[in-house]
Amino acid sequence: MDTTTYDRTALFIDGEPTSPSTISVVEVIEAATEKLLGTAALAGPADIDAAVAAARRALTSWGARSAADRADHLDRFAAALKSRAKQTAALASRENGMPLSTSINVNGYAPALMVEYYARLIRDADRDDVRPSVFGGRTVVRREPVGVVAAITPWNYPQSLAAMKLAPALAAGCTVVLKPAPETALDAYVFADAAQEAGLPPGVLNIVPADREAGAYLVEHPGVDKVAFTGSTPAGQAIGEVCGRLLRPVTLELGGKSVSMVTEDADLELFAAKLLEVSLVNNGQTCHAGTRILAPRSRYAEVVEAVTETVRALRIGDPLDRATQIGPLVSAAQRERVLGYVESGRADGYRITTGGAVPGDQPVGWYVQPTVFEGVDNRARIAREEIFGPVLTITPFDTEQEAIALANDSRYGLGGTVWTTDEQRGLAIADRIESGTFGVNHYLLDLAAPFGGVKSSGLGRELGPEGLAPYQRTKSVYFGTSAAAAPVAGGSRR
Repeated sequence: MDTTTYDRTALFIDGEPTSPSTISVVEVIEAATEKLLGTAALAGPADIDAAVAAARRALTSWGARSAADRADHLDRFAAALKSRAKQTAALASRENGMPLSTSINVNGYAPALMVEYYARLIRDADRDDVRPSVFGGRTVVRREPVGVVAAITPWNYPQSLAAMKLAPALAAGCTVVLKPAPETALDAYVFADAAQEAGLPPGVLNIVPADREAGAYLVEHPGVDKVAFTGSTPAGQAIGEVCGRLLRPVTLELGGKSVSMVTEDADLELFAAKLLEVSLVNNGQTCHAGTRILAPRSRYAEVVEAVTETVRALRIGDPLDRATQIGPLVSAAQRERVLGYVESGRADGYRITTGGAVPGDQPVGWYVQPTVFEGVDNRARIAREEIFGPVLTITPFDTEQEAIALANDSRYGLGGTVWTTDEQRGLAIADRIESGTFGVNHYLLDLAAPFGGVKSSGLGRELGPEGLAPYQRTKSVYFGTSAAAAPVAGGSRR
């Protein structure tokens, strides 16, 4: 394994490496080896002030550029990210334990694809929205950048979740202060390197890894116009309260406890083949993972056997090995959290059909065996709380109506799947599930379609054209009947 260390002793503010105002650093520990991978500087309040000030200085000129000009910058930014994709994916895997077979897409190439997508979107939509007024005359609806964006991202999908904010924000003409999670602070600087290579103007993108206190300072900062956050529901609630008090726009993508509903006519071979990517992707450290499996009582034994045998056969090991399917968790604390839930399920009397411990052949690294509980009551703690690890529960049901009620009996509503050979039946079930996204025999985020949750899973949407709108504010310009009807000069600000 590569023994290189990746130290980042400077922050990225106003287009260049900047010495931090504090001596605080975070040691990033490799999930599979428990050895030091590198250190990163942590920002303090003075650094947050500097980053926000740089973003504010850059906002006027960046927002005033034509959409085509911003799109050209974004295309160069995407190319710079793409050229680093393999190295970025490997670094992220070393930080959080994500198997490289997954990381190469979500941390390697997906960020560049998102930046390219929003570059195309603004390039193709560079026009004002001119509407006839119901009172005569016309109204020109202009879309302007919302301003300086505080983007706060977690450690589980560090590159793609950051890009889900950076790409539409920059496309809209906003400037950004990115606060990545300390656990994955090192890979965040790939965005800085790519921004410099692409020639993004100084201050358009600023990167300041920080702890929770400095992150809270950023959320409340008077120079911030919008907050975009992905993380836990409790943290999102706290951020939402602050933004509500400040009347500050906020996007919150939070936790989940999604169902994977198997119907009587389901193709169990397909279900088993997709189980890893739908329910255990990234070692279960995924907000939309379908960790609550609902099985019809008529096929319950079949489902339990299929899930158990599939999970038992998963290959656990080094996340940099392309054959690995389950890697380590991000930290010792996360492993203890997940093992605590396993013990909770065991103490409640639920049977473990496979897993339930630390793998004996992995003495180093924060590994947990993928674990399956069967016969779980939907009211059990392991069925209701987000575990964020490789733990699945199987709950029986008698009727489709009961299954839908079980699916909706949750504080969360982010994802979910149904498994059926009748797509129309699957669509009808999807209509009745309280969730922002849902899959029929499949679940994979579509970069061109909105993603987000309902209930305690968050507010707002990311991705697709809908993901651009939160970074824009509309201004209506009214023209009466006596005004000239020619198009308004100046073009669009989209």
